[in-house]
Amino acid sequence: MGKFVITTRANGEFQFNLKAGNGQTILTSEGYTTKAACNNGIESVKNNAADDNRYDRKEAKNGKPYFNLKAGNGQIIGSSEMYESVAARENGIESVKKNAPDATIDDQTS
Repeated sequence: MGKFVITTRANGEFQFNLKAGNGQTILTSEGYTTKAACNNGIESVKNNAADDNRYDRKEAKNGKPYFNLKAGNGQIIGSSEMYESVAARENGIESVKKNAPDATIDDQTS
């Protein structure tokens, strides 16, 4: 089962990582100025993860595939790591779809 891990960045912003059951990070958020905004981001991931149309499949300048998960308003709510292949990126998307909706929250900021 997946989990969202909330941490604090060096600049004081909050961020979350969605981790798969094996502990691997499959999605990373932007920085949020408040924990409430970070929690809203988590809820947005949970609500949008199942919709394939919310995944923006991209290729980095170095040719490595990655994806962004977007909310209904088009705002990016999470980004993946860089993958070695398109197939690996698709597996990452499937992992987010599977893990995000029922993921628990592990708040490591307090």
